[in-house]
Amino acid sequence: MPAKLSVNLNAIAMLRNRRDLPWPSVTGLGRIALEAGASGLTVHPRPDQRHIRFSDLAPIRTLIDTEFPGAEFNMEGFPEEGFMRLVEEHRPEQVTLVPDDPSQATSDHGWDFRRSHDLLATIVGRLKAMGLRVSLFADGEPDREALKIARDVGADRIELYTGPYGGCHDDPAEAARIVALLGETADIAFDIGLDVNAGHDLTVANLPALVSRIPRLAEVSIGHGLTADALEYGMAETVRRFCRACGQDL
Repeated sequence: MPAKLSVNLNAIAMLRNRRDLPWPSVTGLGRIALEAGASGLTVHPRPDQRHIRFSDLAPIRTLIDTEFPGAEFNMEGFPEEGFMRLVEEHRPEQVTLVPDDPSQATSDHGWDFRRSHDLLATIVGRLKAMGLRVSLFADGEPDREALKIARDVGADRIELYTGPYGGCHDDPAEAARIVALLGETADIAFDIGLDVNAGHDLTVANLPALVSRIPRLAEVSIGHGLTADALEYGMAETVRRFCRACGQDL
């Protein structure tokens, strides 16, 4: 099965937040994305609400439940108690845990699974008790022992952090090297029973090589590049372009 596309709405929300106005509409563009073939919507509600606001979560949940019941809501964030309360209230189909400091501009590294074992075991256990799928943000280095910890604490998936891959957009040799490492990491994850997502700085140009190397990739979560393309092509056509880049036959 081709990788599914989850559209990250953070960049849309950040653009909206430049003015105290309701546009661009997070739910409106989320609706267009789902109508065009996206399989889900992703948000990262940070404590300072600098992009997605807590007040956005209920409308997004309602949009999916009432208009697109086959789609998924993915909430990502650092597992502090405020985030956990939001998860408990809005019950996303998937929770992606990231090791972000609240001051970070964006997610830029995966978990240190050895150091964070106890925290993750506790948090993942709480999320699994709610019946939610859990994905853990992971660096692209093929570290079998670290990935075994991710599995043993109860995660269902890892999300490969693909920022370094996106960052070498002008260096094909380096891109190929990083894709190989991401592929090795995914192979280990599959071998020990984890499914694999990917996200960060993915584009129509770099997705095909990634999904070719990781044909079992379950989902990609894409925000910045997709939103940038939507300024040029419109949201619906952009979603279709990204779905095709994932290998979907639209």
